[in-house]
Amino acid sequence: MKMYLEGPVSTIPKSEIRITGSKSESNRLLLLQALFPPLQIQNLSNADDVQVMLKGLKALSGTVDIHHAGTAMRFLTAFFASREGRDVTLTGSSRMQERPIKVLVDALSALGADISYLRNTGYPPLRIKGRQLNRNKVSLPANISSQYISALLLVAPGMPAGIELELLGEITSVPYIRMTLSLLESLGIETEFSGNRIRVKPKKSIDPVTLTVESDWSSASYYYSIVALCPTGTHLKLSSYRRDSLQGDSILADVYRKFGVESRFEESFLHLNKVSHSTKDLVSSSEKILELDLADAPDIAQTLAVTCFGLGMGCRLTGLHTLKIKETDRLEALRAELTKLGASVRVSDKHLELDPSDGIIEDVSIGTYNDHRMAMAFAPLALRTSLYIEDAGVVSKSYPDFWEDLRKLNFRIRTEGQ
Repeated sequence: MKMYLEGPVSTIPKSEIRITGSKSESNRLLLLQALFPPLQIQNLSNADDVQVMLKGLKALSGTVDIHHAGTAMRFLTAFFASREGRDVTLTGSSRMQERPIKVLVDALSALGADISYLRNTGYPPLRIKGRQLNRNKVSLPANISSQYISALLLVAPGMPAGIELELLGEITSVPYIRMTLSLLESLGIETEFSGNRIRVKPKKSIDPVTLTVESDWSSASYYYSIVALCPTGTHLKLSSYRRDSLQGDSILADVYRKFGVESRFEESFLHLNKVSHSTKDLVSSSEKILELDLADAPDIAQTLAVTCFGLGMGCRLTGLHTLKIKETDRLEALRAELTKLGASVRVSDKHLELDPSDGIIEDVSIGTYNDHRMAMAFAPLALRTSLYIEDAGVVSKSYPDFWEDLRKLNFRIRTEGQ
């Protein structure tokens, strides 16, 4: 499905957008619920990734296909490996079979897991025979995707001796590790995170508890981008968000101040207001260059790069080494699609540089590469130019209602084909 996008004829109306629960929190809580059934979950994400996770957790044997869901691949690998009696083949899309998982498999094997590769060493599909993991100490590189680390932490309470992780080097995406630990602690599970060592103690049962999933901050990023590209006075209301969020992408509230977007929390609502187009906080304001290290929040890199381009600004974004192994190579995908629009972009394996620009090429067709974030990150540019979004249905991976919510803001959206 290809969509043609144009911005509203007039200003964006004051609107309330209800965003589905965070898939990061949802999938963590679903795994914990499988270990501890007294846990009840509210505001669960309706994303494809979460539906895949729900289905996978119920499997006792046979083939489990998680399609494009990277989080489900990592979390279910650890879950099945630690569940005695489970015997599954865990597989995914062709792209998923190109995404490395050796670091996690090696760590689980060191703990006593029985996992084998069915095709290429280091990559799915995997044959997993669940067993009790009696060893509890393991070390792994600290600069890997935090999902590998979280996968181990989430299954640790069900292991006889819990787990003690030693992380080697500089840790990536610390907020996502802290999110995992905070959710464990909310169930009464003891954890410790000191320096490069993380401990989680075992726990046999929990008291009944209900936890509410906060709405997804990554999804909020697209509305931050919209407000940043709109005139002063634009206002949007998003729900449900917390000032003390566990999600690393909540740094959006600070980052988008640089684009003149003010964030205000009121009960469970997040209000976004365009108050000015100020570059006073930029490191190099005279050159209109935004410089940021996104090691703790790499998922907002696409949104930020597109926002800067839409405003005619440049950016230097670092800490992006994990983007090479996402749904696509997001750095190369960004370079290719921004270049189509007239941008001057350079990327390495861990950073992106975008030069300031004066114009945008119209009616460009944006490739999405089976990546939901490519589709949603580029959509706000319809406020600056008309464009096409290829394979627009890919947004269902994390935000199925995205296009309908844009229509509420008077974006003009036309489906070009099925």
